[in-house]
Amino acid sequence: MKIRFRINKKIKIYTFLFICLFVFFFQSNSLTLNALPMEKLENKAVIEELRLKVPTEGKAAWLNAEKEIWEPWLSSQDGFLGRQLFWDKEKEEALILVNWKNKKLWKSIPMSEVNVVQQKFEDNVKTALNVGENPFKLIYEGELDKQR
Repeated sequence: MKIRFRINKKIKIYTFLFICLFVFFFQSNSLTLNALPMEKLENKAVIEELRLKVPTEGKAAWLNAEKEIWEPWLSSQDGFLGRQLFWDKEKEEALILVNWKNKKLWKSIPMSEVNVVQQKFEDNVKTALNVGENPFKLIYEGELDKQR
């Protein structure tokens, strides 16, 4: 009787362990597992996303300043892969997508350096539009991880 009880107890334990292992292996998604480690994300391509308010009357000045100020500076940065500029006529908004080799290279650029370039951009725009302050307000900034 004691032997039968021990065998039943061991069967219950092994059954429980088997169920736990089954759930662990078959409920996990390999894409999720690959996405978890941060060191893998550091080496993946990333896209910087910026949205600006760009009124119709300032569109040409915005495009010109982007070409004269940001484009040459970005091209000199390690990890920069390119960028795309979009403009929504109805919303009067610009979307800037900057492609980076990886997040580590992008984030290694000192903010003080970015601020100097931004000030040059704003000075260019203010002169072109004959205004006292930058008319292109930042609406949103974020990042997109490139998927497979």
